[in-house]
Amino acid sequence: MRLEYGIEVSRIEVPRFAVEAVEGIGKLFSLAALVLNVLDTHEEVEIVFHGLNPEDPERKISGFREILESSSDEKTMRFVSGRSGRVSGSSSSFQWLRVSRA
Repeated sequence: MRLEYGIEVSRIEVPRFAVEAVEGIGKLFSLAALVLNVLDTHEEVEIVFHGLNPEDPERKISGFREILESSSDEKTMRFVSGRSGRVSGSSSSFQWLRVSRA
């Protein structure tokens, strides 16, 4: 089954995104650019990183933070870790991250 829909980020108070930990580094660069653009009009975003290996989400978050912090944007980023864990009945692990401008 396939469901397609559209959303307007401008109508969402806190935009949320997801990235699978097995995605390549290119996906992290795209996500970082998207987050910087969204933070121009929103106070914060939330991202859930997920994967099959319990260490994957934290490794992706580390790379993501490094990319964001390398931006020429003069504003400092603030990162707040959210809930993490495993999804019951599966081998999937996740970690939430809140990003805002300090």
